[in-house]
Amino acid sequence: MTAITDLDVLLREMRPDLRPGNYVYCTVTADGDVDWRSLSPLGFFREEEGVTLILEREAADRAGLAYGPVMRCITLTVHSALEAVGLTAAVAAALTRHGISANVVAAYHHDHIFVPAQDAERALVALAEATPV
Repeated sequence: MTAITDLDVLLREMRPDLRPGNYVYCTVTADGDVDWRSLSPLGFFREEEGVTLILEREAADRAGLAYGPVMRCITLTVHSALEAVGLTAAVAAALTRHGISANVVAAYHHDHIFVPAQDAERALVALAEATPV
């Protein structure tokens, strides 16, 4: 499957899919006190201050980790190219019009949008509005 760079095609074919489960962002020290790899993070990013983990809420609770808002994950099922221009902006603009915050994670095949759990269904409606006519 070839990654898509054309914004109109990306928006037309993005098919947002609300993943089951609740996710949270946590942070741990890189060398530290928690074996974060054993928590099976959905994603992680190393920063100077520590490692940010995206975990299922239950995993964070079992590990006793503090976290911020509870999020849901919407996967844009289109194979977006990492060098595509405008997809994140279009998605953010659509969600902004509905007052929904978003944390976007671009992976190799797809983009994943983390939104507050209580806004997940409204986010799907907002994303439908981002598709070109």
